[in-house]
Amino acid sequence: MSYRVRLTQEAENDLIRLYDFILESELQRLSTGDLEVAEKALKAIKDGFLSLSRSPFTCRKADQSPFLRELVIPFGHSGYVALFEIEDSQNVVIAAVRHMYENDYH
Repeated sequence: MSYRVRLTQEAENDLIRLYDFILESELQRLSTGDLEVAEKALKAIKDGFLSLSRSPFTCRKADQSPFLRELVIPFGHSGYVALFEIEDSQNVVIAAVRHMYENDYH
């Protein structure tokens, strides 16, 4: 069985925000910054999303509902967490994406 994975507009905005944050952080490092880090982080996140198409129920529960879950995406010394909902037997919706050090989903 394969699930269709889609992102809400909020999740799309999160990806843009996270990408921009990494890019800006690397630009501030001048001589030691690596501008490819933002691309690598985005690829890691999108690869994580692909795993949801195969097995979303393997991710940890985010609430009492068995359908609201979190995907942990390792990257470097930390990573990202994607909040998603399994809508039905064919669809997964990613609601938000955060860096692991951010406080919460808003």
